[in-house]
Amino acid sequence: MLEHFRSSWQKVMHPIAAALIRMHITPDMVTWAGTIGSIVMALVFFPRGMLWQGPWFVALFIFSDSLDGNMARQLGRHSEWGSFLDSTLDRLADGAIFAGLVLYYAGPGGSTLWAGIGLAALILGQVTSYVRAKAESLGKEAKMGLATRSDRLLVTLLGAELTGLANAGVFPHWFVWALPVGLIYLTIAGAVTVGQRMMAVRRQVTS
Repeated sequence: MLEHFRSSWQKVMHPIAAALIRMHITPDMVTWAGTIGSIVMALVFFPRGMLWQGPWFVALFIFSDSLDGNMARQLGRHSEWGSFLDSTLDRLADGAIFAGLVLYYAGPGGSTLWAGIGLAALILGQVTSYVRAKAESLGKEAKMGLATRSDRLLVTLLGAELTGLANAGVFPHWFVWALPVGLIYLTIAGAVTVGQRMMAVRRQVTS
């Protein structure tokens, strides 16, 4: 879904990336700063039930996911290290976001059911990324699936925002279901995507 907007978004990020380069900030520094910021914001806001505030701060740091790659292209650096670092730290940031939501439901959210579904969504999202990486290490391709990382982040943060606003009385109460529905979708989408990618690799291996 969001992949279609990537080229337009990169144009917006270009002048910001150029400004950071002029300040002698490296792509790796931006990657680390974005990841650490995302982790801290997710684990500070979400477990406390601050669901409508948290997504804004998390999203602010997630923007670095576009900035570091844009900076690398402007500098003419397309290193394997940069790609490896970015992918590795993405897993940590994603883990922190879902962990914060699981802690919310295990605590002030008062629902072991949604905590469990949130944990399932986290695990399947991580396995989705692992399957692709393992396939590529074997010289195979496994990029297909219902939800990319960008889509997973959009569903999660938007769901948290709507649920948080409902809890605060800004939106009608039935909006509290936005996050649970989002987690259910991500769990199902993750399971389907893992299955699709496994079958795709099997076809490539046995053909």
